Amino acid sequence: MPKTKGQEIIFGIMMVSLMVYGMVVYNITIATGGISSDTFIEALKELPIMIPIAFAVEFLLMGRVAKKMAFAIVNPSKNPRLVPFAISICTCLVMCPTMSLIATLLFNEPSFLNWLKAFGLNLPMALLYQLLICGPFVRFIFRHIFPDKEEQVQ
Repeated sequence: MPKTKGQEIIFGIMMVSLMVYGMVVYNITIATGGISSDTFIEALKELPIMIPIAFAVEFLLMGRVAKKMAFAIVNPSKNPRLVPFAISICTCLVMCPTMSLIATLLFNEPSFLNWLKAFGLNLPMALLYQLLICGPFVRFIFRHIFPDKEEQVQ
């Protein structure tokens, strides 16, 4: 996947943007009790606030924590194919409580119970969305933008 700092930034922006948009749509759906075309438009209004926050949190702090956690679980030299999944899961495990707290402080009545409810509802969705939709889609797009020269030779 990303080989340079520039590629890491591009990959991070792509991943964070898609994750934030999906999770905002999900949370608006929960808050309003249903989904409509307005849900997707309403979600766009939160993106200028939430994407920079999520990117900063992930890129400056939580990404490193998630990678340390993932590499404590999966040995990259023994199981290289499991590394993206381990990093994805660990990233969700550290980002979900953090972003749930930030969203609770910004958009809800700040309280421990509101944060706990948001975190509890968001974690299963974040994991499934990351593993089944967002992660594979962003990695697919990224591989086409930055093809791995080693894989092209084979």
